[in-house]
Amino acid sequence: MPTIKKERVTRHFGKWFRHVLMEAEIMDYRYPVKGMAVWRPYGFKIRQSLLRITRNLLDKAGHNEMLFPLLIPETSIKKESEHIKRLETEMFWVTRGGLTPLEINYALRPTSETAIAPMLKLWIRSHADLPVKLYQIVNIFRYETKATRPLIRMREVDNFKEAHTAHATAKEAETQVREAVEIYKRFFDTIGVPYKISRRPEWDKFAGAMYTIAFDYVAPDGRAIQVGTVHNLGQNFSKAFDVSYETERGTREHVWQTCYGLSGRPLVAMLAAHGDDNGAVLPPDVAPTQVVIIPIPYGGMESQIDEACSAVSNQLKAADVSVEVDRRADLTPGSKYFYWELRGVPVRIEIGPRDLKQEAVTVARRDTLEKQTCKLIDVVATVKKILKNIMGDMREKAWEWMNEHVHRADGLEEARRLLKNRAGIVEVAWCGNDECGHKIEQDTEASILGTPEDSEQKAEGNCVVCGNKAKAILRTAITY
Repeated sequence: MPTIKKERVTRHFGKWFRHVLMEAEIMDYRYPVKGMAVWRPYGFKIRQSLLRITRNLLDKAGHNEMLFPLLIPETSIKKESEHIKRLETEMFWVTRGGLTPLEINYALRPTSETAIAPMLKLWIRSHADLPVKLYQIVNIFRYETKATRPLIRMREVDNFKEAHTAHATAKEAETQVREAVEIYKRFFDTIGVPYKISRRPEWDKFAGAMYTIAFDYVAPDGRAIQVGTVHNLGQNFSKAFDVSYETERGTREHVWQTCYGLSGRPLVAMLAAHGDDNGAVLPPDVAPTQVVIIPIPYGGMESQIDEACSAVSNQLKAADVSVEVDRRADLTPGSKYFYWELRGVPVRIEIGPRDLKQEAVTVARRDTLEKQTCKLIDVVATVKKILKNIMGDMREKAWEWMNEHVHRADGLEEARRLLKNRAGIVEVAWCGNDECGHKIEQDTEASILGTPEDSEQKAEGNCVVCGNKAKAILRTAITY
């Protein structure tokens, strides 16, 4: 596979990313409320593609989509003390209705455990009502005090895809956690985004969870981005809200819960993993337009070329390929190439006088910028094959990048050097003691991602802090 120029992506990732969002008309973040942005029509279509993939995966795994209200009473939130303690500095509050102060304040949904639990208490009566597996796709609100970044750190987190489940036993909840991890692996594999799966340290788990598992991606600037999380909630919320069921023995037990979510960050990772200096490169399953046809009217053959473009377009549409013919008269073919490359359309077809004379078309791949000629009668088969190859090649290149940016350091000094140079994820030997974990975090000036959720990765050697025998591998990274 050819090497495509990615200098702007790696050296100036933030600037490149903002440029692509704005110029490809994906999102406009000039909205007059900090940390909130507007989805443009093209970006909204990409967003809908990602939601379609998510819905398909969750639906096939037996989840039911629902929709809960935006407002959560302060009385509900306060029932889970650890939850409120972690989130109290990040909540937006509604304190007045019109000019009248409210008797109870309402939080704009920061996450939905405290909204869902009271309803589960009403719906779950006996073991026959379990398991419950539901999800919703909503916006959540966090008062971020750090610098906001489009889609990475927002005050309004767009299209948050959160699943919530309730089970009769701890074992069933644990099985659900494993299923959730597999669902997310399939999601990221579908869009070609590589990941490392880690169990977050005790001090950085989700508020109210027994433990948290996270998916992390290494961006082109060497920083890690958390792109998905899975939480085993145990009985923390069910006890706080008294969500219980009657067992087969006639006794009452509190349910065991899990939750897992994806925000808008997978879109960030997808654009970052595949983009190049020309702009976005979209996976075929996500691209609103999979093929763009560019007519090259010249030599008195304008009408024949237009007819050929229509014929090719109709053939591709009949084969379930999304296609658009760019007939704009005010733009040159070269300007159209630039326009559609910036937007990441996977395949471009050019039809000009020379092509018609040869009863052929020119086909260009967006991911490699390679061109080839194919006969008109072979267009559908050729395009289908190219779309399939594009996805496989994009996935392979993205994983190659990811694997090159995961390092094992023998000591804190080496780890500090690698992290300072934005080398990606750095793994060190750890004794498992929280004090040593905090020391690693402090001395490297990085964030702790956690320990690998991979039984094949065994700890070797001694802890890089205390020198005692290592019990685990600890992942660190400079993060967003």
